[in-house]
Amino acid sequence: MRGTSVTSETRPVIGVLALQGDVREHLRALESCGADALTVRRAAELERVDGLIIPGGESTTMWKLADAFDLLEPLRKRVEGGMPAYGSCAGMIMLADRIRDGVDGQKTIGGIDMDVRRNAFGRQVDSFESDVRIDGTGEHPYHAVFIRAPWVEAVGGDVTVLGRVEAGPAAGRIVAVRQDRLLATSFHPELTGDTRVHQLFVDMVKGIS
Repeated sequence: MRGTSVTSETRPVIGVLALQGDVREHLRALESCGADALTVRRAAELERVDGLIIPGGESTTMWKLADAFDLLEPLRKRVEGGMPAYGSCAGMIMLADRIRDGVDGQKTIGGIDMDVRRNAFGRQVDSFESDVRIDGTGEHPYHAVFIRAPWVEAVGGDVTVLGRVEAGPAAGRIVAVRQDRLLATSFHPELTGDTRVHQLFVDMVKGIS
C-alpha cells in the first residue's frame, strides 16, 4: 500500500476513480501539478496510490459501479486509514457521511461529516458558472462550473468550510469543504484550466498543506 513515503520533494502517485466522469481532465490537471496520475478501477490499482480523486458524474451510478467492481469497501478502508481524497460534484456526494434526496439504499464512501443535497442547484439545464473564493487557493476568485451540482447543507465541527456561493438565489450555500485530508467541491475545476484546487490537493497528499 502506498502513502507512507510521500514527502514534499517527491512526486506523489494520485489516482482518479475511473468508473465514470471527467477522468482524463483530472489526470491532465494532476500531471501539471507535479503528481504521477493513474486511473483506478480495481482494488489492486487503489493500493498503488497515495491519494485519490473521485470525479463528477452521477452519484447513484458511481455507487452501483463501485459495488459491481468490488471497490466500495476497499475505498472506505483506504479513506478510513487516512488516504487523502478529493471529490468534485458527484465525488462530493460520495465522500459525504449523509445524503439528502438520495435514492433508496444509496451508499457512499463517507469520511466527511456533512449533509449533502443531491442535484441541489437543479437539473442539467440549470447548470451555471459563478466566481467563488476558495480558501487556500489565493486571493483571486475561482471561476466555478456547476453541473447538476450538490451543495452542503450542514457540517460537523471538524469540517472547515472553504467556499460559498457569493451571489444569486443560492448565495451563501456551501460549495467547498475540507476535513483533515479529505477535500470536496460542488463544482468541476477540471473543466476550467485553473489548477489551483488540484494543486491544493496535491499539496495535501504531500503533507504540506
